[in-house]
Amino acid sequence: MLSTASNSRWFTKHAVLSLGFATWVAACSPVVAQNSEDPTLEHEKPLFAYVGTFSSPLQDVLPTQVDLPPGNGRGIHQFQVDRNTGKMIPTGIVRMGNSPSHLAINADGTRLYSANETDRVGEERHGTVSAFSIDSANGKLTQLNTVTSGGAGPTYISIHPDGRHLFVANYFGGSISVLPILPNGQLGDASDIKQDDGTIGPTVATNAPPGSFAFSGHDRTHAHMIKADPSGKFVLHVDLGLDKIFVWKFDSNRGRLIANDPPSVSLPPGDGPRHFDFHPNGQWFYSIQEEGSTVALFDWDSVNGKLSERQTISSLPAGYAGSNFCSEILVSSDGRYLYAGNRLHDSVGIFAIGKDGDLKHVGDEGTRGNYPRSFEFDPTGKFLYCLNQRADNIAVFDVNRQTGQLNFTGHFTPVGNPSAIVFLELTNKH
Repeated sequence: MLSTASNSRWFTKHAVLSLGFATWVAACSPVVAQNSEDPTLEHEKPLFAYVGTFSSPLQDVLPTQVDLPPGNGRGIHQFQVDRNTGKMIPTGIVRMGNSPSHLAINADGTRLYSANETDRVGEERHGTVSAFSIDSANGKLTQLNTVTSGGAGPTYISIHPDGRHLFVANYFGGSISVLPILPNGQLGDASDIKQDDGTIGPTVATNAPPGSFAFSGHDRTHAHMIKADPSGKFVLHVDLGLDKIFVWKFDSNRGRLIANDPPSVSLPPGDGPRHFDFHPNGQWFYSIQEEGSTVALFDWDSVNGKLSERQTISSLPAGYAGSNFCSEILVSSDGRYLYAGNRLHDSVGIFAIGKDGDLKHVGDEGTRGNYPRSFEFDPTGKFLYCLNQRADNIAVFDVNRQTGQLNFTGHFTPVGNPSAIVFLELTNKH
């Protein structure tokens, strides 16, 4: 078991390659550190947050790897959340030295899964995905198992609406995979792996701001996000290096992906699609482009699985010049506003969504920290939590549901290299 003293820096290339996968998983088993503080908040269902981090330095990085997190995180950090103020109170850490940089919780709130963004396992140098059970009384995580991700550097995971499959986007490997979720919550070996292929886009984005040197992923294929559409009939994933959004039919009986017709839609060369989100009405699809600093609106044909683009708008305020890397994109639960993350400009762009889905820029809010990698609403939509990767903090904002504007609450939470946050309302009172 990994000691606290060695924390995240034990993980070297030669150590992993010299171990078999089963031995490596045993060596990588998380160490659970529970905080002695036991906050009790006055609410029927306690609210917990889990934060994934970069917990080990990236080694053998590609020349285009712009994040370069030093590994300040300690694994999966757990917090209890004050529902009235948004303040986060630390309650424990699952110490992991393999950068659990993205998290997903199942619909029942009984299992948590982490994408461990490494490329050190086996001769094929894959990353891994871990499964955890969640204690309904205190939110404590207990590891169930760990499997290979089907590619290098898994950066995004999501769960199919049927709850029986988990999708993985392997950024460094340029591949996507389907992992079965077994009845006990453990993960099985991949039932399908697809390798992205095609022509790599140019190093200068079509829609980049004037003077931009934002070049991050147009050197090879880079799968960056994968998620099912609201019906679960289709699965979409983006490849930043190919400037494409792929659409797959999903065979839930076999856990297989089948190319749709047409199989993909292209974004402007070099713009680099990173993340996407569906509007609550299921008819509009929004994609954010990392290097082009744009948000694109598509009409979504849920019957045929077809995307039709009809608007592109900058994620930045008018007049901005210089480099910027977009990050997260979220649509509010009421469907009235869209939020777009800007790294280097270090802001969240705020857009009103019109009756036809078109976007109008209505404001920007500084993130109170460097390099906002992601952000997420709490379950009520009252607060937005912004994870500032290089600033090693999470900043909490109050959301004005009428105007869409964000107001900083004054609450900072220190977390080393935060990458992703998920929330869970416990079924039992704390």
